[in-house]
Order: sequence, then structure tokens, then C-alpha cells
Amino acid sequence: MMEESKLTRFQRRYLMECVKRGDTLPLQCRPISSKEPTPAAPAFSPPVCQPSRLSAKPHLRPAKLCQAGDAYTREKFKPRARRDLEKEKQRLQNILATGKDVVEHKMKQMLVQPKEEELPEPDRFEELVNEVQERREFLAEMEALGQGKKYRRIVLTEISQKMREMEIIDKKRSEEMREIMTKDFPGGNKSNPHD
Repeated sequence: MMEESKLTRFQRRYLMECVKRGDTLPLQCRPISSKEPTPAAPAFSPPVCQPSRLSAKPHLRPAKLCQAGDAYTREKFKPRARRDLEKEKQRLQNILATGKDVVEHKMKQMLVQPKEEELPEPDRFEELVNEVQERREFLAEMEALGQGKKYRRIVLTEISQKMREMEIIDKKRSEEMREIMTKDFPGGNKSNPHD
């Protein structure tokens, strides 16, 4: 460590002597020679802070002085009005999304919820029909723009997937209808191919 700290030979020797004697290492190592440096302070220089010597005895305050201060007194609990955290989260989201605090949004949201409950769920088969129609319209638009070749394979693949899903739904519906019809008319419309 002494080699890395770039100490002079005199400083190294002085530190080794301190270690041999068992003394504490000095905070500042004397400069180059064995002579005591003479403090020569210029008149206008700022004062240099000298590190103070630490005493062996720690400076602790007695317990009575600590207890006499206000360190051991507790503040009296003052309950505050509780906030609804969900409302606060929603309000903050609105502020961050729109840049303003929207109070009217809550009223609109309350009015919209009953309307959603009244609307029946759209039929999956009808959704598929609409999706196929949208894809056909998209393909027609792309062909009009001259991009038909680029999208034709993708769109036709999606249309065929939708058609396959529609066939599966149609088969399930027809099986359900057969089951309903056989329950209502047990011996009804069975035809015997051997007749």
C-alpha cells in the first residue's frame, strides 16, 4: 500500500516506526525531512481546516439529558378523513390521459352501464359474417389501389378460416336443433333407407 500511495522514503520510515512502537498512525504524515515544519501562514490566505484530534473517550450525553429533551415525546394521533383509493386512481388516470380532471366522466359512465346490460350479446355467427364482409371490402379496396397481389393471399386465408369456423358453428346448431326436434317428436321424422 505504501508503494501505491507514493510516499517518500522518510514518510515510509516514519510510518513503520509508528507501527513498530504500537502507536496510532498519524492523520497527516510529515513532509520530507526530519525537521519540524514551521507554520508560515500568509496574511491573506483562507484558514486551513485542521482535523481535530479524536479523544479516546466518546462524547455521550447522559440519559437524563436525552429524556429531558422532546426526543421521547410522541405526537398525538390525529385521524384524517379516509379517501377512496379506487376513485383516486381513476381520477389520476383521467388526469394523465386527458390532461384535465374529468368529473363528468363518472356521470356518463353510470348512464352507459345500464345500456350495456340491455344489449344482447352479438351472435358469433353474425360476427363472423361481418368479419368476412369486412375482409372482402378491404381486398376490393386494395385491388383498386393496385395492392391486391400483396394482400390477396393473406385476406383469402383469413376468410377461409372464418368460413371454417362458421361451418363448425352451423354443424353445432344443426345438431342442437336435431336434439330439440327428437325430444319434441320422439318417433317423428326418421326415414328408413331399407324401405
